[in-house]
Amino acid sequence: MRFLAAALICSLALVAPSLAQQKPSGALTPQIESILKGIRAADKGQLAISEEDGRFLRVLVAARGARSILEIGAASGYSGIWLGLGARESGGKVVSIEFDPQRAKEASQNITRAGLTDVVRVVHGDAFKEIPKLQGTFDFVFLDAWKPDYQKFFDTVFPRMTPGALFTAHNVVNKKTDMEPFLKTIQTHPQLFTSIVSPGSEGMSISVKLR
Repeated sequence: MRFLAAALICSLALVAPSLAQQKPSGALTPQIESILKGIRAADKGQLAISEEDGRFLRVLVAARGARSILEIGAASGYSGIWLGLGARESGGKVVSIEFDPQRAKEASQNITRAGLTDVVRVVHGDAFKEIPKLQGTFDFVFLDAWKPDYQKFFDTVFPRMTPGALFTAHNVVNKKTDMEPFLKTIQTHPQLFTSIVSPGSEGMSISVKLR
């Protein structure tokens, strides 16, 4: 009996460190779900994406196995949380850039409350100035910023996207007239395959860089 007890203690001692070393998952916990609902309830300017679009982003990041994720337009951190949950599964990191100082502050606070600071970093500033400061390449980009600048944002990041990288953009259905040059570019670019889908009502473009 003493031998069995000693063996059990030894086995637990071996298992405990491995459990402690396990990384948090990208599961949507009740706490995170509550935070997401709170963000949307306080979103008077309707800047946050829909829950359907958020879930879709999480799937895309995880399925792509994205490691270097760039978000342009953080708002209050709603989409950044979904991207972060995907990054938890892919082993990636998210840099989320927000121009408005108050929204950037809110985004940072919400990311912290969601327990995602290990995978999501919020940067306050002009994306056109902040992106050149970032090191390396991107294998996933989510764009949800000033719509008339979509083409300029695309031109800025495309050279730094790896082959097989995904470029996703929001509001391509409900605000398509504000970004016509961008939509024409992604649908005719020789190095892209593009599809436009509508998980929510606003529409999202998904473009894969072929080479």
